[in-house]
Amino acid sequence: MITAEYCCSLFYSSIEEYHKENNINQSCPVFESSTMEKLLIKKCWIDIIQWHLEDLIRRPDLSHEEFVRTKRRIDLSNQERTDCVEKIDETLYLEFKNIPLIENPRLNTETPAWVIDRLSILMLKIYHMQEQVQRQDANKEHIELCKNKLEILLTQKLDLCQSFNNFLEELRTGNAIMKLYRQMKMYNDPSTNPELYQNQ
Repeated sequence: MITAEYCCSLFYSSIEEYHKENNINQSCPVFESSTMEKLLIKKCWIDIIQWHLEDLIRRPDLSHEEFVRTKRRIDLSNQERTDCVEKIDETLYLEFKNIPLIENPRLNTETPAWVIDRLSILMLKIYHMQEQVQRQDANKEHIELCKNKLEILLTQKLDLCQSFNNFLEELRTGNAIMKLYRQMKMYNDPSTNPELYQNQ
């Protein structure tokens, strides 16, 4: 069974692996591992690439064509991210669905995979804030500001890890119930986005 610490370790290793090349076109590494581990690595890799695409699209010297290409790629990445999160939830749901429940089990405001999503993004924030703290070309004020932000991020990581592990334990013992939801993103669907179906 996964833990928050396991997820964070896997995410941080993936982030470090990406930065060996630091290339938004590099493919997600393939490892001989369990289905869940592959899903977690894929999820984090999507986040890593999108993080750097979001940086790129904010460059003021980006050409119009490159801006549009990057925006389309970010849109595609958002859908891939959602699909991957839902796949992680499906895998976890199979693990928990037959566990006997207590009377009136707790229902969490988000599913386990969406907490995992937050952990993945949080590890990216921590990695890149650490980069800012170590910058040689930045002034002392910038370094101090980033150190303070990093402290907050690390506290947030501890709190989120504890909360996630507690949630998993509740699911294992039947004290919480897991339901599967879908994001139902309408703008990506040609049949529900009026800008698409009205112009067909």
